[in-house]
Amino acid sequence: MRRALICGIGGQDGGYLARFLLDKGYAVFGTSRDAGNNDFQSLKRLGLHSRVSLTSMAPTDFRSVHAAIEWSSPDEIYALSGQSSVGLSFEQPAQTLESIVLGTLNLLEAVRLQGGAARIYHASSSECFGDLAGVPATELSAFRPCSPYGVAKTSAHLLVASYRKAYGLFAANGILFNHESPLRPERFVTRKITAAAARIAAGAQDRLRLGNLDIVRDWGWAPEYVEAMWRMLQVETPDDFIVATGQSRSLEDFVRAAFESVDLDWREHVESDASLGRPADLQWSGGVPDKAEQVLGWKAARHMPDVARLMVEADRVGTEQGR
Repeated sequence: MRRALICGIGGQDGGYLARFLLDKGYAVFGTSRDAGNNDFQSLKRLGLHSRVSLTSMAPTDFRSVHAAIEWSSPDEIYALSGQSSVGLSFEQPAQTLESIVLGTLNLLEAVRLQGGAARIYHASSSECFGDLAGVPATELSAFRPCSPYGVAKTSAHLLVASYRKAYGLFAANGILFNHESPLRPERFVTRKITAAAARIAAGAQDRLRLGNLDIVRDWGWAPEYVEAMWRMLQVETPDDFIVATGQSRSLEDFVRAAFESVDLDWREHVESDASLGRPADLQWSGGVPDKAEQVLGWKAARHMPDVARLMVEADRVGTEQGR
């Protein structure tokens, strides 16, 4: 039985990845900064809490990282931990850089010192590219991050590439573009939209305030994206891969799709509030996923309208259950 360690198993991607790996027959181990006080709602919602082994791990503490790897003896390590919100990174830049950059360095060093046998997937990010001004990124596009989160992810991405070259570690960067699901917290704008659409349709809310509706993103379905992570560790040679749908749409389009799924006109319920904007934000983002399709055999099956509809459907169930 193959063994996988998911660092940051409590988040959206950690939950879906755990389910995917369990279905593949893996023994799954997971970490959280404080496993004793984490309720692991994502794992519970997916019915997985009793099927994985959990421990505490502080990514910024080398001894803690080293101990977690010794405890789990993994064949594969999925580095998903660290501060995950672009917006929050402007409020907590130091914590963002420390958790992502130092956390990644500690993991790479721990694997190296333990012999380098475990294969490592690192969660890189489309935020590394910054604003792409209408030109979809490839794996060779320049990094020009414009948020503390993007700067941190860029540094971690380059550390992975450096350790891969210098020490021969099997370490892959997954450059994931926006990927959403009902497991997203409402601090993420997509979930804020779909939860509001469900509540408005149920008569439990009337208005929704959003920032800039003109931003453009490549939105995919998170349960599909975790398969791409796994596939990166199954190839013979480690490399970096963009994971995206290849279709970029505006936030207004996402709002429209979400409200249309409950037969509502979004313009009657949504208002724009400039105060909700970030100090700096990407106007246009999109990726070319050709390499992932050619090398990994992975291609997105769901696109933005599907994502919005599926999230609203899940939020409508939650709204009805909460009544």
